[in-house]
Amino acid sequence: MEIKKEIALKKIPTRASEKYRNFPMVPRVVFGNGSFDQLGEILLSKRKHSEAPVIFLVDDVFEGTELVSRIPQIFCDQIIFVSAEEEPKTQQVDALVDLIKKEYQELPSGVVGIGGGTLLDLAKAVAILLTNNGSAQDYQGWDLVRKKAVYHVGVPTISGTGAEVSRTTVLLGPEKKLGINSDYTTFDQVILDPELTQGVAKEQWFYTGMDCYIHCIESLNGTYLNAFSQSYGEKALDLCKEVFLTDLSDADSRDKLMMASWHGGMSIAYSQVGVAHALSYGLGYRLGVKHGIGNCLVFQHLEEFYPEGVALFHKMKERHKINLPKGICKELSEEDLNVMVSVAMGMEPLWENALGENWKSVITPEKIKSIYKKI
Repeated sequence: MEIKKEIALKKIPTRASEKYRNFPMVPRVVFGNGSFDQLGEILLSKRKHSEAPVIFLVDDVFEGTELVSRIPQIFCDQIIFVSAEEEPKTQQVDALVDLIKKEYQELPSGVVGIGGGTLLDLAKAVAILLTNNGSAQDYQGWDLVRKKAVYHVGVPTISGTGAEVSRTTVLLGPEKKLGINSDYTTFDQVILDPELTQGVAKEQWFYTGMDCYIHCIESLNGTYLNAFSQSYGEKALDLCKEVFLTDLSDADSRDKLMMASWHGGMSIAYSQVGVAHALSYGLGYRLGVKHGIGNCLVFQHLEEFYPEGVALFHKMKERHKINLPKGICKELSEEDLNVMVSVAMGMEPLWENALGENWKSVITPEKIKSIYKKI
């Protein structure tokens, strides 16, 4: 894959007087089959007292399953089942925070998200809003959070989004789809248990895995590329190729995709995503298209920007017999398209990473509309 190293060099500070971004990382992580059962021990040292609960936000697909019986709920802890059928919303975060504050006089000892990217993003956002006043929509953007979040733990049950390692929580708000990007967003603890990803539907496995793959392609071909992001992105890309283009056992596939997700998320920590994610945000905002499939719907038409990456995507799609929906944007009005274009063009850091500082000379509303109309 051709990497834009000559552009990336312009982005790397070369003098001691220049400042590098001091990004946070997940300080503690456990990896391994069955490691979920260590959650109780991990939480014990973080409990303030019996009246300060741990709030477990759990994908409602697990309601009534064996996994719930393994959640270390004690004292006045609460398990809240949340549907992941739709993208996480700012209003949803506000409602959860209000529910918790009304039920408990004490600030929770912690928030634990158990599920895919939706649940992980909700857990991160709730942890932030429990200590920061206002609505979740007030913090959509970059570095707007001022107070440290409640202790929060991420337990992914599907691999690919990178939400377990990223410093953002992407939310659908009344005016935009945009992340809460801050140094306080990152999880304090992550548990990576590949056993928890068993039983994921094939289509969902593919769409979420492709989110990771697209992270890699956009990071490795971006103008923000540097040795830090490149090292993680290349490893994640290699793992994605193993998972989606070779014959692995189920156990090996789960292990490798979980680590691809981790490395893919790290690849954009010191870099950024690009065209596919910018356009996917427009789909998600106006049509409610979920993030993973939204990226796939867009990426298939981005040969102009990522020719090798798109060709490999089609190869993966054909190998796993995935048929993407068609005609999603066929009946959209001009008003709908204009809203989607506005959301997409508002993602300036993504466009700059993809195309450089002069991206507006390449990307126009008409060009974006032409791509949407193919979906």
